[in-house]
Amino acid sequence: MHPNMWFEHITILDLTVKGLIVGIVASAPMGPVGVLCIQRTLNKGRWYGFVTGLGAALSDIMYALITGVGMSFVIEFIEAPRTMYVLQLIGSLLLFVFGYYTFRTKPQLRPSSHNKGTLANNCFTGFLVTLSNPLIIFLFIALFARFTFVVPDHLGQQILGYISIFLGAMLWWYGLTYFVDKLRSTFELERIGMINKIIGMVVMVVSVLGLLSTLLGLTLY
Repeated sequence: MHPNMWFEHITILDLTVKGLIVGIVASAPMGPVGVLCIQRTLNKGRWYGFVTGLGAALSDIMYALITGVGMSFVIEFIEAPRTMYVLQLIGSLLLFVFGYYTFRTKPQLRPSSHNKGTLANNCFTGFLVTLSNPLIIFLFIALFARFTFVVPDHLGQQILGYISIFLGAMLWWYGLTYFVDKLRSTFELERIGMINKIIGMVVMVVSVLGLLSTLLGLTLY
């Protein structure tokens, strides 16, 4: 197979959309940083929550870069059709497990501090909370494999892809803080659990569709 032939069909639009999806899926589950973002939005104000998400997005893009560089080193291996087929199957299965775990997660709000701190400090703590969870790399591996995201020997497209991941993450944090801020007076813990259940179900459905498309030789995304 000619080098890079597997990736020739990827257009700029494809890469941008896939990057946005990867960024949103990586950010959406209400883990520690998600709960922290909601808590700060409720207790300190929307922009304190938003910059917490910004810090998380910066950490996510670092892990995404690490994942992409690692996969680029073995690109000749993974671009073989048979290998890509297996990786997409594994990626779909890992996404399903991730979606199921998210569906079952029951986050809890912790007592908040009365000291707001600076926006920069809130951003930095969001960065550290996300950085402390290197397991996010496995999620990026699953997403990159499922969406055929690595584009070898195309630096401009790679940069665009990572920018799209970052923008996808920021879209999620902007939307989440807007939603929480608008419902500030009525927001309850049960809503966080509901968000996780919705996200988990969506990810599981996407993973099943991806698994079926790979098994049947279809191209859904």
